[in-house]
Amino acid sequence: MNFSANYIFDFFLPRFCPGCNKKLSSNEEPVCKECLDSILLADENLLRREFNRKFSSTKIINGFYSKYIFETDKTLQNVIHSLKYNKQFRIGTFLGNILAKELISENWSIDMILSVPIHHLKKTERGYNQSDFIVKGISKVLKIPYSTNSIKRTRYTETQTALKLQERAKNVKNAFKVRNSKKVMNKNILLVDDVITTGATTLECAKALVNSGAISVYACSVGIAE
Repeated sequence: MNFSANYIFDFFLPRFCPGCNKKLSSNEEPVCKECLDSILLADENLLRREFNRKFSSTKIINGFYSKYIFETDKTLQNVIHSLKYNKQFRIGTFLGNILAKELISENWSIDMILSVPIHHLKKTERGYNQSDFIVKGISKVLKIPYSTNSIKRTRYTETQTALKLQERAKNVKNAFKVRNSKKVMNKNILLVDDVITTGATTLECAKALVNSGAISVYACSVGIAE
């Protein structure tokens, strides 16, 4: 979409930053610079610590990256909620673009990018999976093929928000299945979610991929909850 088209579109349907509710100009991204700069970054030490806590012992996730620290009732939560519940799809691709630029320096060998799925009942209710748009944003920058339907959530699971660590793991155990093993066999996969909390969901998805013949699985998310 060119500048003039953006101007006309924003005139009739003005955009507002999900972080501060400021009206955005035609040349601004879906999240204003001030709000984006206010979100805490996940540094190398934190990422290393969280990888060790969440993934290293299982030896299923080969690498992990998150750009930001997810904090309750702060800017990033407002941004994610606008994508997740208010159909602000451009936020998803924008966040995916940001992630992709950081992933370049990880030097991971990736053949395919996949999104962590939500159950089809939840997808029907909401109309979409927010992580699909993050995946599309990453794919566009990295020029790597993506799929938004390669993994299936086989059962409707209780929301993870109020569950403790062990309860979360039990809640999602064996909840995912690869639709077509041939598509992931002998592939290096990048698995994408909006926010990683305990890592239980990511691990179960990765297990399903490895059991279906994937060579390696890397994980990334916009936010990491400590």
